[in-house]
Amino acid sequence: MSDGENRPARIEDVHELALAMPHVTIYPGTEDRPVYQVGGKSFVFFRTPRPDAVDPETGERYPDVIVFWVASEDDKQALVQDGTSPFFTTAHFNGHLSVLLRGSRIGELTRDELAEIVQDAWLSRASARRAAAWLDAHPPK
Repeated sequence: MSDGENRPARIEDVHELALAMPHVTIYPGTEDRPVYQVGGKSFVFFRTPRPDAVDPETGERYPDVIVFWVASEDDKQALVQDGTSPFFTTAHFNGHLSVLLRGSRIGELTRDELAEIVQDAWLSRASARRAAAWLDAHPPK
């Protein structure tokens, strides 16, 4: 990615980045909230408002939660432990290898950072063969 990709991330980037990964299909989800899958396994999806993710001041359900799979509990904790991070989790996701991000906070990430999150989500759900092929074609910098 170019240096210009260090701009703040946008919601549109989630769609673009997820679709850029190989073997991706889109499950329509509900209310125009697509579910991006590889090999029939979700790796990124836009969640409907749920009672476990609410504004602590108003009690209103967050309407803009995006779910990203992660490879391990350690990866999850690395993203959610920092209180200033835009990533979070809820009790509903205890034991689930994913992190949550409010769309309203996506601009706290750069597009490059978001790309890494989406790629890691894809890698965590792709078959070993597909993941190895993608990693061979995209060696770490």
